[in-house]
Parts: sequence; structure tokens; C-alpha cells
Amino acid sequence: MVKIGVQQPPAVLKPEKEKEKAAGGDGAGGAVLLPPGAEEPAPAVQGRRTSLSGVCYLTMGLLVLLLGLVFASMYVYRYFFITQLPRESVFHCGVLYEDSLYSPFKGQLELHEDVKIYIEENYEQINVPVPQFGGSDPADIIHDFQRGLTAYHDITLDKCYVIELNTTIVMPPRNLWELLVNVKKGTYLPQTYIIQEEMIATEHVSDMEQLGSFIYRLCSGKETYRLKRRNARRRISRRETGNCHRIRHFENTFVVETVICKKS
Repeated sequence: MVKIGVQQPPAVLKPEKEKEKAAGGDGAGGAVLLPPGAEEPAPAVQGRRTSLSGVCYLTMGLLVLLLGLVFASMYVYRYFFITQLPRESVFHCGVLYEDSLYSPFKGQLELHEDVKIYIEENYEQINVPVPQFGGSDPADIIHDFQRGLTAYHDITLDKCYVIELNTTIVMPPRNLWELLVNVKKGTYLPQTYIIQEEMIATEHVSDMEQLGSFIYRLCSGKETYRLKRRNARRRISRRETGNCHRIRHFENTFVVETVICKKS
């Protein structure tokens, strides 16, 4: 018997071997090429994230720098500027002014006072000595901006009078300090006129602690009365003030004459 074998032609086997080589192992032949539209956009997204992160870090750095500058400024202001204020917060002041009603022929009058300014405590203490021209009482005055009160201690009568703080006449401690520093340097001179405010003593004050610690220290042990401000259209002459006492002082660019009268 004769066996007949059928042998595949080499042309058929060769493509199969080439397929095996393409799928098997050659690195260059195993690369898969993708169409242009199918490429992954990972590098572009990663670049955007990197730029956004850089902007965020830069913003945070600027904020930290800004906060550092703010705290540094506060430190310098508190420990270098404020600490120097007590050295110059006590002023011995003198001001020239004209009084056309009481002294029309004397020309300018001079008023002296000692001013202590407490910026952190937010109050002012003024001592008015016995005036040279007469007609005004020496006094100790406290303007308490925390309580919103003013206290006058008439040294001649040894009595205290308390009234609401008039912020249109009395400068706050910071502003008054700057004014007096400029006057001391000679860069600013106050105006030379006088205004008048009239007060009437009303009820007696028995509870001194309600007035605050600053006024309490000034008026403790003294007769203390509440004052009521009375609006006057004109200045009061001496003949009209038989039961009144005057205190001249200044906490602004002008002199103030406070007239305290007994209740009729």
C-alpha cells in the first residue's frame, strides 16, 4: 500500500511564523500604533494641575507674607511707639487768647495748665493752677472717654461736678496728644479765642463707684453733684453770675470757660 502525504506549501506556514514573531517577542515588532484621535491627554491635564498648584502656593505665600507684615507692624507700634508715649504724655502748656468781654483792654491773656494723657486707658487729666488774671478757679479735670463722663474738681470750693463728656469740645486722647506734640515742636499754634459753656448743679451723687475708677479717685470724699448743660445764646456777664464759679481750660485749639452755677 502506498501512503500519500499532503505537505502544506511554505507560503502558508510563513505567515503563521511571522504572526507568532509579531505577537511573541520582538520589541519593535510588538508596538501597537494608535490613531491620532485615540491618544491619552494625561500630560496636558498634569500640566494644568501643576500650574494651578503653583498659583495656589504663590497665593498662600503672599498671604503669609502679608500677615507677617501686619503682625510686625503691630509689634513695632506697640513696643516701640506706644512705650515712648508716657515720656511725652505729660505736658506743661500755656496758651495766649483774647477775651473781648471781660478783658477788652488787656489784650491777650495767658492760660497755663498741666495735661496728662493716658492713651491706652483712654482718659485725660488736666490741672489748672490759680490763674494770673483772676476770675477763674483752679481745678482738676478728668475726661473719661470710656465712661463718657467729665468731672470738674473745683479746688476753691473743694467740690466735684460730673457731666456727660462733650466730644465736640474735648479732643480724644490720641488727637490731643498729637496736637500738643505739634505745639511743642512749634509746627502748630492753637487759635486764640474763648468759648463758654454754662452748667447748672442738680442732684447730689451718693454712689461714687458708678462714675468709674478715674473719677472716683478724683472725687472720693468730696461733695459731688451732677451737672446739666444749659444752652446760652450769649456769654454771661459777671453781674449775672453771682452764684456761679468759672473754670477756664483748654483741650482743643481754643480755650473753654466752664461756668458752674447753683440751681436757683
